[in-house]
Amino acid sequence: MSRFARVIDQTRRAYQLARQLRARQRSAAYSNDEPPRRSDSTAVADISDQPPGPPPSPPVDDLVPRGLRVAAAWSWRIILIAALAIGVLWLMDRFLILVTPLLIGLLLAGLLAPALKLLLKLRLNRSLATLLVLVGGLALVGGTLTLVVNQIIAGAEDMAKSVTEGVESVQSWLLGPPLNLTEKDLNNLLKQGQDWVSDNTESLTSAALSTANSAVQFITGFILTLVATFFFLRDGRRIWNFLVGMAPHQARAPLAYAGEGAWRTLSGYVRATVLVAFIDAVGIGIGLVILQVPFALPLAALVFLGAFVPIVGAFVSGTVAVLVALLDEPAPGVLEGGGFVKALMVLGLVILVQQIEGNILQPVIMSRAVQIHPLAVIVAVTLGILLAGIIGALVAVPVVAVANTVVRRINAYYRQPPPSSSEGSPPVPTEPLQPATAEA
Repeated sequence: MSRFARVIDQTRRAYQLARQLRARQRSAAYSNDEPPRRSDSTAVADISDQPPGPPPSPPVDDLVPRGLRVAAAWSWRIILIAALAIGVLWLMDRFLILVTPLLIGLLLAGLLAPALKLLLKLRLNRSLATLLVLVGGLALVGGTLTLVVNQIIAGAEDMAKSVTEGVESVQSWLLGPPLNLTEKDLNNLLKQGQDWVSDNTESLTSAALSTANSAVQFITGFILTLVATFFFLRDGRRIWNFLVGMAPHQARAPLAYAGEGAWRTLSGYVRATVLVAFIDAVGIGIGLVILQVPFALPLAALVFLGAFVPIVGAFVSGTVAVLVALLDEPAPGVLEGGGFVKALMVLGLVILVQQIEGNILQPVIMSRAVQIHPLAVIVAVTLGILLAGIIGALVAVPVVAVANTVVRRINAYYRQPPPSSSEGSPPVPTEPLQPATAEA
């Protein structure tokens, strides 16, 4: 072979080896496996010449719209909170005879706390001061109830006569225009009422037995309320410190800060409610005395008690006052007897006092203690009545107000440092809280 032919053959071999080397390098870049062997005569296809594969599938979460993902995240959290709330309400309803005295005891402790603070300034023993405050409160309530009952007993005979004559006047009105009912129609109405009583005698009897059972439960709850109020007044700070000390270390400071605000809200609500109720009772009582409505003092006491149940209590107490004025003994003159005119005057008095309360007293007195919307008050009272009757209506608004304060304080705690003791608030504890030693 000539020298020129050998050069051409070596060049061709070098070119083939270079191509094989490049093919192996490309295969090693895409796979760790050993590249396929091939003979020198097998052509290696260039990777760039192969068609591209399908694009990778996106994650499943990226296929769900963000709004739906946010709604789902909110939904399961709301369901969890609702389940927890239903469980707590079920337990409270199950042990209502225990929960109710504790809640009322907290309200009474918030009401009597200023009097206890005043006695403690006189260097009295804490247990003795608490006992004096509790006995004084019971004496005040008992004296008021005794006065009211005596007024009712003294005027019961006259009121029965007034009711009889009032019913006769209502019957005469029904027989006259514009209804023009006949004696037969009235007799049919009376017969229907008697038949209803006869048909429901068993249920009425069971209701009476249930009332007797409720009386026993009331006495038990009353005693437990007194005991709970005594210990809340005397050892309230120690009890709270113990509860905070049971929480995780990182949660103690915000819990203590929120609890301090909740107690201020509860105490302010109770005192403001008592002040508003007293003003309502005095205003309506004076109006009833001027209008010469019987049982003015008991009705004023009913207004005072009804004011503790927002909206509903004022309506019920005002309705009773209007009915008493309507059934008063008829006599010459508007102010000397009952009738529709006098009942309308009492209704106007109740509406006037309620408007003054809603537009002047509530914004001025309540705004600092409870910062919740009136619609929230109505919803809370209605829900409280549905869940626990009168007791639910009584504690519904304080519970909502305390919950509102707790949420706001926790948010404020994490947004900015809590106020120091120099600004009028107690310092937030950062060390583990332990129950204090017994006080003298």
